Amino acid sequence: MLTWEHLRDFKAKEYEEAADGWGEISNRARAAKDTVDSAMLAKLRSTEAGMAAGKALESLQGLSRNLQYIYAECGLIRTALNGFATEIIASQRKLKAALDEARQLGFTVKPDGSVEYPVPTVVPFAPRRTSSDATTPVLTLPGGDESSNSNPGKAADIAARIGSAVRDAAEVDGRYRAVLAKLKAARGVGVDDKIWADAGQDLKDVRKAAGGFLKESTIPEGKSPAENKKWWDGLTQEQRDEYTALYPTNIGALDGIPSVVRDEANRLVLAEARPAVQQRLADLLKDEPEHYQMRLNPETGYPMGVQETTQKWKDWDKKRKELEDSLKGMEVIQDRLDGKGEWDDLPDTYLLGFSPDGHGRAIIANGNPDTADHTAVYVPGTGANLAGLSGDIDRSAVLWRAASVLAPDRNVSTVTWLGYNAPQEILTDSPFGHYANDGAPAFNNLVDGLKEANGTTSGGHLTAVAHSYGTTLVGSAARQGDLNADDVVFAGSPGVQVGSAAEMDVPKGHVWNEEAKGDLVPSIGRFGHGGTQRTDSGVMMFVTPSDEEFEANQMSTDTTGHSDYWKMSKDPKTGRPHASMSLQNQAAVIAGVYEEVQRAE
Repeated sequence: MLTWEHLRDFKAKEYEEAADGWGEISNRARAAKDTVDSAMLAKLRSTEAGMAAGKALESLQGLSRNLQYIYAECGLIRTALNGFATEIIASQRKLKAALDEARQLGFTVKPDGSVEYPVPTVVPFAPRRTSSDATTPVLTLPGGDESSNSNPGKAADIAARIGSAVRDAAEVDGRYRAVLAKLKAARGVGVDDKIWADAGQDLKDVRKAAGGFLKESTIPEGKSPAENKKWWDGLTQEQRDEYTALYPTNIGALDGIPSVVRDEANRLVLAEARPAVQQRLADLLKDEPEHYQMRLNPETGYPMGVQETTQKWKDWDKKRKELEDSLKGMEVIQDRLDGKGEWDDLPDTYLLGFSPDGHGRAIIANGNPDTADHTAVYVPGTGANLAGLSGDIDRSAVLWRAASVLAPDRNVSTVTWLGYNAPQEILTDSPFGHYANDGAPAFNNLVDGLKEANGTTSGGHLTAVAHSYGTTLVGSAARQGDLNADDVVFAGSPGVQVGSAAEMDVPKGHVWNEEAKGDLVPSIGRFGHGGTQRTDSGVMMFVTPSDEEFEANQMSTDTTGHSDYWKMSKDPKTGRPHASMSLQNQAAVIAGVYEEVQRAE
């Protein structure tokens, strides 16, 4: 049982030093994981091949996951210990203030928390009296008439404060004791989805326990990237680590703070989200509703002998597909983080955003945009979601390869931005502008954040590259606010809600457009998403970036159709892949070598 003497003698420094120790382990695990990912895995992929290399890669990826788990769990222990010490110190201060007052008044605090005080001796043999709060007695010395003595009230107040401090400390002790008892790793060396599910529960438990110590409400929400950066820069390193450990979703979504930090936070979110989604899918599959029912005659109410799918099953099936798509997208993201397959020659990956909700969100960078001289942000269009993320990552990958060749002495980063709820169906969704309008503010924040976090001398050259409906979103971003880009590249645009390149916010002459042969989207989409211009005769006409009136730089293309602007071709003589003209022109803009752009007649 906790007593006021235990609370008085509590040594917070011992717990703070223990927290520092766990923090050191967490930081070392993070550094070791970075070494495994950036040095060992990258080197092995680039120099070795075959079955033995594959086994080695698998082992190293397992080691990387183990280190990530250690980083996460030890970070939670550090945060819990610091939270415990901080909250107990608050109770200890309350107690010491009461004890100091008792000492100054000459009162005596008994081991059980009762307070004994002297009274004026008026009646020598008055009976002994006791006053108390609900839990702690207050004793008086034998004495005389207490009616004119203020000591009883003072003693009662001191006793109540002592009791309150001890009760608060006991509650804190019980709360953190229960949480810390659960923070134990399972036996074995492999960290699987089950262990990550347990880690996700640990996060919730520690957050619930330490929410008063490290409040979620103190994290900026709805602020500008500049304000986010100012808040982050004002924290100590220990506070940064603790916020990242306790609120990875919030920290991972903050535009303007370092990409390394956002990557660490979002990797934790991804690792803990996957088993949660798997469990939700497993629970859903256990409770499949009736698939068919007999259609009833609306007039008689009797079965018509025809089966139809029930509405409950349709709703169930829709949810099943959403969960399966989320899992598919998470597998793609993890493969990209692991550098598997077609992506094994790319630089380090930075996961700048992730959410499995709805059709999903993902922001994935090839190379660190904070240190990049040239950054491109690719915005996909209709049909973009987690399940189809692989194709969008591929486009950013080929952009990085082509731009890096044109800027060999510069750092290049390309970012896939699936940061909005993209329309999913061409006929029923894509004609509407609200998808672009709703997502545009988030895109502006991302671009502002990348500019804010870029540490190069020049501040970085940033290009927005958009395809199809993604161009509508970028145009909406310029229409609604200030698009903080240096260049804009449109491909297959159905219209961008503004009627001229001058309205795109970028410097004059830095809006570029591609329309491939056989791409019908610019012609069809103009009536829904085109900007408007008034002709000399006073007639309003719809304008897309492909029109001469828009005054964009028209780039040559050698691809056909709506989706091949990022096509790689093979050299007929050497058999080596090379960029198509459509891709090469985009890369030239990204690299800032505008003289390399081949312009359309």
